Amino acid sequence: MTDLREPVELNDGRTMPRIGYGTYKVGDDEAQEAVEAALATGYRLIDTAEMYGNEVGVGRAVNGSGVPREDVHLTTKVWNDHHGAAKARAALEASLERLGTDYLDLYLIHWPSPKQGLYVETFAALLEAKDEGLIRSVGVSNFLPEHLEQVHEGTGVWPSVNQVELHPYFNQPELRAWHAERGIATESWGPLGQRTGSVLAEDAVTAAAEAHGKSPGQVVIRWHLQNGCIVIPKSSKPKRIAENFDVFDFALGEDEMAAIDALETGERQGIDPASGER
Repeated sequence: MTDLREPVELNDGRTMPRIGYGTYKVGDDEAQEAVEAALATGYRLIDTAEMYGNEVGVGRAVNGSGVPREDVHLTTKVWNDHHGAAKARAALEASLERLGTDYLDLYLIHWPSPKQGLYVETFAALLEAKDEGLIRSVGVSNFLPEHLEQVHEGTGVWPSVNQVELHPYFNQPELRAWHAERGIATESWGPLGQRTGSVLAEDAVTAAAEAHGKSPGQVVIRWHLQNGCIVIPKSSKPKRIAENFDVFDFALGEDEMAAIDALETGERQGIDPASGER
């Protein structure tokens, strides 16, 4: 089995940690304390976005943590109303200023917004910024294979990462396999799948938690890692932040993985990237 403590190798020759701290719905006023707690715990991947409205707080935490900037893999995302070459460049520069850094480790197009028809142009603009050293890796979020094919056709480059809704209720095995064939890393958002129902209360999860002396959340995070996904759980509580990172001293067996895989419903809990609707 792959050593899950080791970083993921991206298709551009760079690497990124397999587990990170997600900051969705963490307000700017609480982001600094939460990210500081995550960095103190050992997280080295921090994920934010222009749309989250917390880049200032995230930047203060990263810059004031005492962890060298080069040891932190910092991700943010360009929002839908900043598609197009000029707007994307302006959004990138604004994010860099809010974060207090002169480069991003990973910059993602947050959604394809296919009705605008500008995601290929936007991706090309990010590749130019990468050539200038403002971005280390360029990726996307919530892209379907049809969008990824268009990006590749238009630029000759596959994104390094596609961050997508992924959890036991919607575990996207076909997309993960499609990514793997093209060297695209899969990153899971909403990894605990708690918008509708509760993955953490499922028998397959609670049985594995009891067997390994772990929490249900730790079991689901470990499931993501063993499926080869990068995972970014979120919590504003220091105790839970630390707990979510403590997933390297056990492994789920094949039967346990299969039982969690079987929770698949085929239904998204978030927005459909094709239509922009739930």
